[in-house]
Amino acid sequence: MPRNAEVIRQWHILLSLDKSRFGRTVDDLALDTGVGKRTIWRDMAALQEAGFPLRSEKRADGRTAWFLTAMPLKALQDPGLSATEVCSLYMSRALLASMPGAAFADGLAGLMKKIEKALAPRVREFLDQLPGVVKVKPGAVKKHAKNYGEIVARLIECSSGHRVAEMRYFSASSNREKDYVVHPYHVAYFDGGLYLTAWVPEYRQVRHFAAERIRTFKPTPKTFETPATIDGSPFAASLGVNDGRPERVEIEFAPRVARYIREREWHASQQLRDQPDGSVRLVLKVCRDWALRSWILGFGPHARVIGPSALAEEILEHLEEARDAYAPRLAFELPMAYVPQPRLPLR
Repeated sequence: MPRNAEVIRQWHILLSLDKSRFGRTVDDLALDTGVGKRTIWRDMAALQEAGFPLRSEKRADGRTAWFLTAMPLKALQDPGLSATEVCSLYMSRALLASMPGAAFADGLAGLMKKIEKALAPRVREFLDQLPGVVKVKPGAVKKHAKNYGEIVARLIECSSGHRVAEMRYFSASSNREKDYVVHPYHVAYFDGGLYLTAWVPEYRQVRHFAAERIRTFKPTPKTFETPATIDGSPFAASLGVNDGRPERVEIEFAPRVARYIREREWHASQQLRDQPDGSVRLVLKVCRDWALRSWILGFGPHARVIGPSALAEEILEHLEEARDAYAPRLAFELPMAYVPQPRLPLR
């Protein structure tokens, strides 16, 4: 049996014992993990040797029940964390490290050092084997300036303290820096970056600001009240970063990608309808923004917008622009026998 399978099984045993108030018998654990009782006894011995606080107790029916007792991490008892909670946090360091750069890097590094010191060497050695089979591939992370961590700390401070702030921000739409007075509501993480949601009194509207484009951020002595209407879920009506008006969107996906669509939850509002030819129709209630359009375009010829018609026309326009960008070069590179197909009218 591969070493990875043994370590994963032993970790599942720890989780099972941690959740059970009355302990688990060897028979129970063998049934859960699909191995023999002798293997479970060897696992228990290995976990005890590694330093996990396991104890056994003979029941009236003659069977032995196992318990995970007092946490061996004395330095971390006060927060009320269980053994498996702390171990899970330790193992998730690769995932946490994928958060955007300097904003949390120092804090995460300090936290992991404290946890590492609290773990017995054999426990740490055991846990260090698990990341070998649970890999993390971070997505694209936004680039940021050296003062990024300091600015993010101020964003969080002002949002939690309801402090009015003065901000200089680089606006991508106007390609210049602007000065704002803002009421910071919250900071959200999405797609490799942090975003500040704030009320802008000058425009009398809520706006979203990419944290890496904030040049300066200065708290003021003034405070504000957060409206009760602010949704606790950031960008709830968008597949990206937007708070536009949601509308009903229906898209048909070809059989080739239908399984991929079915296997994921793209939005909380989604509804799926299988079609006789193996395709699937996805209905969403989201705002019609660039995030939605780019997501649809990413499926190329395998996605067709059923409605609304305005969105279908936007997608067709983008497809035609993309074709026009390739056509001049292809006219020279393709064989003479190639005849471009006429564009079909929008259905």
